[in-house]
Amino acid sequence: MAKDKKRNDQISKEKKKKGLGRGLWSVWAVIVVLFATAAVTTRTGSKIALFANNQTSCHCSSSSQDSVKYTGMVEDCCCDYETVDSVNGEVLHPLLQQLVTTPFFRYFKAKLWCDCPFWPDDGMCRLRDCSVCECPENEFPEPFKKPFHIVPSDDLMCQEGKPEATVDRTLDKRAFRGWIETDNPWTNDDETDNGEMTYVNLLLNPERYTGYTGPSARRIWDAVYTENCPKYSSGEICQEKKVLYKLISGLHSSISIHIAADYLLDESTNLWGKNPELMYDRVLRYQDRVRNLYFTFLFVLRAVTKATDYLEQAEYDTGNHEDDLKTVSLMKQLLYNPKLQAACPLPFDEAKLWQGQSGPELKQQIQEQFRNISALMDCVGCEKCRLWGKLQVLGLGTALKILFSVEGQNHAAQSQLQLQRNEVIALVNLLNRLSESVKIVHEMGPSIEKIMEKKISDPSALEFSKWRRMWKSVLALW
Repeated sequence: MAKDKKRNDQISKEKKKKGLGRGLWSVWAVIVVLFATAAVTTRTGSKIALFANNQTSCHCSSSSQDSVKYTGMVEDCCCDYETVDSVNGEVLHPLLQQLVTTPFFRYFKAKLWCDCPFWPDDGMCRLRDCSVCECPENEFPEPFKKPFHIVPSDDLMCQEGKPEATVDRTLDKRAFRGWIETDNPWTNDDETDNGEMTYVNLLLNPERYTGYTGPSARRIWDAVYTENCPKYSSGEICQEKKVLYKLISGLHSSISIHIAADYLLDESTNLWGKNPELMYDRVLRYQDRVRNLYFTFLFVLRAVTKATDYLEQAEYDTGNHEDDLKTVSLMKQLLYNPKLQAACPLPFDEAKLWQGQSGPELKQQIQEQFRNISALMDCVGCEKCRLWGKLQVLGLGTALKILFSVEGQNHAAQSQLQLQRNEVIALVNLLNRLSESVKIVHEMGPSIEKIMEKKISDPSALEFSKWRRMWKSVLALW
């Protein structure tokens, strides 16, 4: 009996050993296949990389001296890169970050249900975060409310309770207290038409990655560039023909930077963070896109400084005296900051434009093109993207209105300027978005470029990274 038991134990051990052996052989077989795949990929990749390296070396040779990549005067502007980075970091960015959180600048009025005038709206979002929904009526300052409209309690939250997706859709049909209702000739939306308008809490709907990709998203930018502001030729000397393209390119760069700076890294765990590879691929690897970002920033900053008298006297009324005093104080600090006035008194000189015989005709042409771009925002398939597109295009249209619809810089000329409350909100929020993009590029750009250029020049590092991920997956199966 004891002998039989001993024999059975020995047989059981041998079976386990054979089973383990078969398991190990299976794992090693997978590993061998992965090694072979990695080897083939590396050999193939090295051939491709050889061609890529030739292109990269040419690209890098024109910008090998990182310390002098962005120096001197910003093209067509009156400030240099070093001054812009310094003043933005010390003065503008801190002030603007505070300003856009005040109740007055926190809420933006937009028409989010418009039909696309150019093609059927077939845009699809991959994430729930690209949509917006209602917020409680009691969130808003008293002057903002429509007293006879109450949002149903069962509609207050959608998107499965995600706070970043909540938005207020309260309709407003009364004129803002202390502000006029006037249309903007540079934009497509009729800002005096309050029908179907929606109030949006911008702090609850940040500009970030939404998953809005594919043909629908590409079609928007294709229509913007090819039909409304084609890139000027390298030999173009007419500054007026450059302005619109550079403004749109700069705005596009800023939007891409914000998407990469607040990116969904892991959807399964809802992990958000920075995506340096995307930031490099979309913006940093192209010097003209970075330069156009600085140009757009200074252009909008000039519009704000030109409208100083108007913005200082505006009524920032939300019904909360303490909050309103803070808003007025921050606006005065922005408009009359001694460091800004000393370092960059005239960020952009609009007086140089429209001087020739064809000046008025060129201005009208650019105005029509910008209105078309404004109309294209109704074709954006992602609702949250449409919100920020409309806000920033209105902000840019407001800057154009200030600089090119009012002649001269004296008080008499400024008295002709009339802005809607919504235009001022859009203008300041756009300046903040551009300010933040410039700060990100200045602080993170050089290090991201060095890392990415090293990866591009060393394809074996990329292959090793891929192989390491495959190895981890094998170990996880084992």
